Amino acid sequence: MSEGFEGALYVVATPIGNLEDLSPRATRVLGEVDWIAAEDTRHSARLLRPLGIDKPLVSLHEHNEQMRVETLRQALDTGKNVALISDAGTPLISDPGYVVVRELRASGHRVIPVPGACALITALSAAGLATNRFLFEGFLPAKGGPRRQRLMEGREREETLVYYESPHRIQATLQDIAALFGTRRVVLARELTKTFETFLDADAETLGRRMQEDPNQARGEFVIMVAGAAPPDDETHALAEGEAWLAAMLAEGVGVKAAATVVAGRLGGRKKYWYQCAQALKDGDG
Repeated sequence: MSEGFEGALYVVATPIGNLEDLSPRATRVLGEVDWIAAEDTRHSARLLRPLGIDKPLVSLHEHNEQMRVETLRQALDTGKNVALISDAGTPLISDPGYVVVRELRASGHRVIPVPGACALITALSAAGLATNRFLFEGFLPAKGGPRRQRLMEGREREETLVYYESPHRIQATLQDIAALFGTRRVVLARELTKTFETFLDADAETLGRRMQEDPNQARGEFVIMVAGAAPPDDETHALAEGEAWLAAMLAEGVGVKAAATVVAGRLGGRKKYWYQCAQALKDGDG
């Protein structure tokens, strides 16, 4: 290998659509390694053939990943270099590879990332939603109940929420988002870097209607991005925090007057107000 490492695992990002997004470094590494571990060997062969890369391919997917650990460990022990690729994008990001990387690192082998395309980052970079903080949830559960539960867990989060979704579930997922998030802004990215790349920007109910009117918009793989919840205003936040403090102290046996004094000193406000809140909580009226 021209990078000077032997017996290493290279985690190589591949294009998510546009083949020109494969980096020169990724192309070189794929051409120099001894083996390539691929999620779908037939799919990867179609990617590698136009590049003139003909390397032994070994399958590595969610159903055989644990079994492949020892095979790859032995290959690296004998000085072979192996590249890990997924069907599209960066391996391990909602794709197999975590178990292999964890076990090989634990046994002292070098794991080298070769960065490139990732649908998550590609979508966020062009969505116009806040990216200073975001929560990536990967694929949502297929069944409605668990899916709604997962969505509910993110409803009060202030970060931008990011989900992956498949075409045959996109309508049901948008219906769930509409029911739980109301008119919250949603940006839907589909067919990223491909000919029909599209960004749709509206609330979930409106996006669902657009897909009903134009079924072509329901094709492809999707990245769903939901604007984070608005932060509570200062007064509401202070009230909630104060009541939480009062409840905790009352539960520990602290008197109403003493609890009110502590909260007033901590959060400000009149001690009489906090005393009334504490008394209401103690009486079971809060």
